[in-house]
Amino acid sequence: MHVSAKADYGMRALLELTAAYEGDPRRLVKGEAIATAQGIPLKFLEGILRQLRQSGIVTSMRGAEGGYRLDRDPAQISIADVVRALDGPLAAVRGQRPEDISYAGSAEHLREVWIALRASMRHVLEHITLTDVAAGQIPAEFARLLDEPGAWKRRTGSS
Repeated sequence: MHVSAKADYGMRALLELTAAYEGDPRRLVKGEAIATAQGIPLKFLEGILRQLRQSGIVTSMRGAEGGYRLDRDPAQISIADVVRALDGPLAAVRGQRPEDISYAGSAEHLREVWIALRASMRHVLEHITLTDVAAGQIPAEFARLLDEPGAWKRRTGSS
């Protein structure tokens, strides 16, 4: 799976807003403060926050006292919600949904692999919330994946 810079920066920004929410759900945080805290280029962050606002994940207020905050409880925002808001579907093959692709001959069953991959990503990303990540409490069934042999080992190639 490729995690885009947009999704990574978006998650980091949302975790800053999650920390603010835990202290006061109405507290607004300036984009500049988020950018500085997470080392995110401000102009790029503003575009990300705009997409998250359009998706109903954050809300904003203009003005000297303005800023951003989560639009709902972070326990109700899954990582999948964020990825979909910023990058679209969790799994696409050449820009298409895997169920819309067909293969011929020896590749006939490749579509099943892509659909299984999507189901696996959904299972993880739809069940981990901003609250889980902010608290460092990934659900046990997913935290166990971190202990699998080779989980932390780099494979040949670029990943």
